[in-house]
Amino acid sequence: MQYSPFFVGNPHMSIRETSIAGCYLVERTALRDGPRTIHDLYDNAALRQVGIDFEIHEVLLSSSAKKVLRGLHFQAPPHGTAKLVACLSGEVFDAVVDLRPKSPTYLKIFTTRLSGNGNTMIYIPEGLAHGFYAYEDNSTILYMTSGVFSPKHDSGIHWNSAGIAWPDTDPIISERDQNLVRLEEFENPF
Repeated sequence: MQYSPFFVGNPHMSIRETSIAGCYLVERTALRDGPRTIHDLYDNAALRQVGIDFEIHEVLLSSSAKKVLRGLHFQAPPHGTAKLVACLSGEVFDAVVDLRPKSPTYLKIFTTRLSGNGNTMIYIPEGLAHGFYAYEDNSTILYMTSGVFSPKHDSGIHWNSAGIAWPDTDPIISERDQNLVRLEEFENPF
């Protein structure tokens, strides 16, 4: 079996940093055992080997129709959360923006495609805003988070204010997301 050059101790998971400090792509290799396939979605030891201290406190599912854009969301301190995000079905354009003023990648953007047919997840540390655009109906996103949802601390920035090259200029957006503050007017809690 050929291992990824980013192999970190789990032969079924490789981890590599993106262009944003502390944000990682996590590649899974499916285990095939005759008629069944097993996917390793979370390996605490593998994450710790690259310096990610991530303990799951809540798991959420989000399903979206084609052309839906969600984001850019984050949970503000003191209830900020890190996320491990996977696409279980469909396909999405996934985007993050670094909102941490002391980060060497402050205001940098990272985008990738996540697919239910693929094996890529993205680890998003606290202090990054996250959003996605659904390419297909029934695009389902799994969120594993380091804290529980706090409506009082749930926040975000307007999807079209951070310079992301979204794949659609006229997506379907919730009223809440359409009314999020623009980045240039944002009062940064990080």
